[in-house]
Amino acid sequence: MPNMNDILAMAQKAQEDLANAQNELDKIEVEGQAGGGLVKVRASAKGRIIRVEIDDSLMTPDDKGMVEDLVAAAFNDAKAKADVAASEEMKKATAGFQLPPGMKMPF
Repeated sequence: MPNMNDILAMAQKAQEDLANAQNELDKIEVEGQAGGGLVKVRASAKGRIIRVEIDDSLMTPDDKGMVEDLVAAAFNDAKAKADVAASEEMKKATAGFQLPPGMKMPF
């Protein structure tokens, strides 16, 4: 079993790796779509919305409700993809970090 200094060093390294991974999340971009690509939302894996694109064919007053629904659906799609990307990045950051039995992250 590792001694207390080893455990503290491992915890400090894990904290640094997690901080670096959090910083990287804003650089990873995902795209959510709705309506077969008529509405697109580009977001970072951290959840920051970068861009919203709405196809010109939807820009009529009669379609306002549908456009609003599609924008919400595209946001939700982008959020789901951002969550997956963030989870994958966090797994990379914690890969190889061995916790003592019974300990779980976060501390």
